Amino acid sequence: MEFEMIVVPDAEALARSGAQRFVRSAQQAIGSRGRFTAALSGGSTPRALYRLLSEEPFRSELPWEQVHLFWGDERCVPAGDPGSNYRMAEETLISRVPIPPGNVHRVRGELPPEQAARAYARDLEEFFCGPRTRFDLVLLGLGSDGHTASLFPESPVLEETTRLAATVEADYEDRPACRITLTLPAINTSRQILFLVSGDSKAEIVRQVLSEPGGPLPAQQVRPTAGQLTWLIDEAAANRLEEDGPKRWNTSRMGTSNL
Repeated sequence: MEFEMIVVPDAEALARSGAQRFVRSAQQAIGSRGRFTAALSGGSTPRALYRLLSEEPFRSELPWEQVHLFWGDERCVPAGDPGSNYRMAEETLISRVPIPPGNVHRVRGELPPEQAARAYARDLEEFFCGPRTRFDLVLLGLGSDGHTASLFPESPVLEETTRLAATVEADYEDRPACRITLTLPAINTSRQILFLVSGDSKAEIVRQVLSEPGGPLPAQQVRPTAGQLTWLIDEAAANRLEEDGPKRWNTSRMGTSNL
């Protein structure tokens, strides 16, 4: 499977490069189809990216009335809870830009989990006019166990072939265990998928995931069917890639550049 890997010096450069790619993807989508659909990621890594998007020059480069925001996953908590992915995006981005409220398609984590998953799947089907999503951009993170969104190793949700959203229970660090996640069928139909990974604590799992594309870890199963997959990582997260031999990272299936 072909993918692009971009290594940047640090977390600040990662946020800036991610914001540039977000804006470029949005401008292309709006120019071609009149709207831009993005599924946001939670966690600490994209926080700086969202804040940059709310500031100049990025803020003015986007026609926010044509931007639609979704989420790759959400904790089963109310929107105002500190653990809410929506709350993080609302504080750093949504409340700071002129995006219409109707363009913000959050997961209703305050509902009972199964009801929340069904409601989110229904919202997706209504928006995309059918049981197949086609996000212009999906932002994803990477957990130290290889999970992404709320798709965890050995979860039965990894075998899902039809549902767009599902409930999961996962013990990971000190975060809420009950979650709603997009499924692989919803993610892999996207036009662009962008992994954002920062910090030396992720170096080992980055090496594991990228050394065997198509392996059993959830992040390895992110394989767009008709889109582009990009890994945007900082040097700290990339510092163990050379352990598999420098030639491995210069093959035709993967391009590496330093910004």
